[in-house]
Amino acid sequence: MSENKQNISSIPNPFLEQLGIISEEMADGRAKISLDLQDAHMNSWQITHGGVLMSMLDVVMAMAGRSLHDDQKGVVTVEMKTTFLQPGGVTGARLEARGHAYHQSATMCFCDGEIWCGDKLVAKANATYKYLRSLRAKAGLQRLGGSD
Repeated sequence: MSENKQNISSIPNPFLEQLGIISEEMADGRAKISLDLQDAHMNSWQITHGGVLMSMLDVVMAMAGRSLHDDQKGVVTVEMKTTFLQPGGVTGARLEARGHAYHQSATMCFCDGEIWCGDKLVAKANATYKYLRSLRAKAGLQRLGGSD
């Protein structure tokens, strides 16, 4: 993660740090992250790998849902649908992902997200997240190898 950017999320995520994702905003059901594309983010056609795009969408939507709680309780992804609209960018470009939590219940949150490369809309997604009850629930997921 960039040294000059504040990590807005209170939950550390080594995977995002490895990708180079920068937290930009996270408040009131909205979130924004960015990524400066490098060779490691490219697929065999030298455009952004779809897995990078899906990871960004999943993270930004989860952040939007978590921002609705003062304690930024964790979430787990229940389902996610992604539509790729055009190539995601090349080395040197900057991607920006924006997430919005449009509905929540006591245990679930429903979000949408978009990825932009400049003025190009690259991908859109919708997802459902389940709120974790506590950090103890997170510890339980780790003991079980990730299953709930």
